[in-house]
Amino acid sequence: MTDHPASTGATSPAVPADLDLDLMEEEARRLIGEMAYAYFAGAAEEEFLLAENTAAWSRRRLHPRILVDVARVSTATTVLGAPLRSPVMVAPTAVHDLAHPDGELATARGAAAAGALLVLSSLATRSCEDVAAAADGAGGGPRWMQVYVLADRGRTAELVARAAGAGYGALVLTVDAPVPGLRRRERRCDVRLPDHLHLPNLDDGRTHEVGQGGFMAAVSRQFDRSLTFEDIGWLAGLAGLPVVVKGVLRADDAVRCVEAGAAAVIVSNHGARQLDDAPPTADVLAAVVDAVAGRGEVYVDGGIRRAGDVAKALALGARAVLLGRPVLWALAAGGPEGVAGLLGAMEAELARVMALCGAPTVADLDRALVLP
Repeated sequence: MTDHPASTGATSPAVPADLDLDLMEEEARRLIGEMAYAYFAGAAEEEFLLAENTAAWSRRRLHPRILVDVARVSTATTVLGAPLRSPVMVAPTAVHDLAHPDGELATARGAAAAGALLVLSSLATRSCEDVAAAADGAGGGPRWMQVYVLADRGRTAELVARAAGAGYGALVLTVDAPVPGLRRRERRCDVRLPDHLHLPNLDDGRTHEVGQGGFMAAVSRQFDRSLTFEDIGWLAGLAGLPVVVKGVLRADDAVRCVEAGAAAVIVSNHGARQLDDAPPTADVLAAVVDAVAGRGEVYVDGGIRRAGDVAKALALGARAVLLGRPVLWALAAGGPEGVAGLLGAMEAELARVMALCGAPTVADLDRALVLP
């Protein structure tokens, strides 16, 4: 439901009743082992930004209004015209088969059951067609396809055509990985794709040849490093799907993206996995929103762990947020029910926070609710 009396809902047994994500992460780590955990949890260099992404949201405080009618609270919104029960979406993260035997099929089923939008990574261990079928079998729901532009652009065009044919409604172009970040934890734990797993949306057979530099270094050898703003229009023209640019941290870059044809941008630092000295997303979101000035939608990810973080992001001008690692922990600990439980709990908790802030709809979450 999107219309809530201000109360919490039931959660999956895999999701602690108090939405303790640390507890869920501990359970996921126990189940998936150290190599998979290092890949999912690790970040770039000294991992300073990994901690800062979360801390930056915690430093901001909500400034609630009182005596507002919050007998009913609606978390409903839209993204690129698609209706959502909640402004919490599933971020594109790779190789879900390392977290659960059904991989992205389980993630898709959980997201569909919760009525959440799923962004499928092109580094998924299941094909975009099979993931679409799994989602449709669990009730459907909007889905977008994340893409990298490859040096062999014909392969990118093939993936875009497949995604369009499978009902993906937008392309999420990741632009912050022209070269791999220095992921020390990934190297120390010798992260590699097991022989029985493949990347059916991308794989050309070379991703198993990890060698020096880690898994992402092997994958990124295929990326086109000559990518420019002009290529946003090229990508949009392949199948007529809107393009969402992911990896924007500067206001001027956001403006150039929408001027080049992007329908939306995602303020993101790649989960702190690329440049350790980049800013936390909470610190740059408002500037990007102000610069875009309504010419496109703005979303944000990075360190969002609590419903209060979601409320702050929306109040600062984001239309929606994306969750990455928490979804992986829920997937590992509870499969599709875990994912659905996490997303349902976040929706219910967001309704509670909105009621306590005097904001009966997401449109009522404005910048005056966040202390500068």
